[in-house]
Amino acid sequence: VQLQAYGGGLVQAGDSLRLSCAASGHTFVFYAVGWFHQAPGKEREFVATINWNNGISYYGESVEGRFTISRDNPKNTVHLQMGSLKEEDTAVYYCALRQGGASTRVMQYDYWGQGTLVTVSS
Repeated sequence: VQLQAYGGGLVQAGDSLRLSCAASGHTFVFYAVGWFHQAPGKEREFVATINWNNGISYYGESVEGRFTISRDNPKNTVHLQMGSLKEEDTAVYYCALRQGGASTRVMQYDYWGQGTLVTVSS
């Protein structure tokens, strides 16, 4: 499975941005999808995740209410709609897949994309 995350860029605080993650090489219908971010010098952190079958999603505390994860299984694509962006959202954002249910834990994901950089300026 290959993952391609895209949609990052430079935005101002308060703006919105939509990231996407496209999977190829294998259907991701039976995989939960997660988004994580990693700021310079920090560990990779959980952002959001969504189950493969029922659309149930979970969010990190820092993004709850501002970000929305969604998936389009026929298109093998997951989106992360980010709103009310803050400077502290600046990071490289990664999408990842895992078989089974959604998880907030980095170590439980099997496949990772290369990441897309989001920079939020004040």
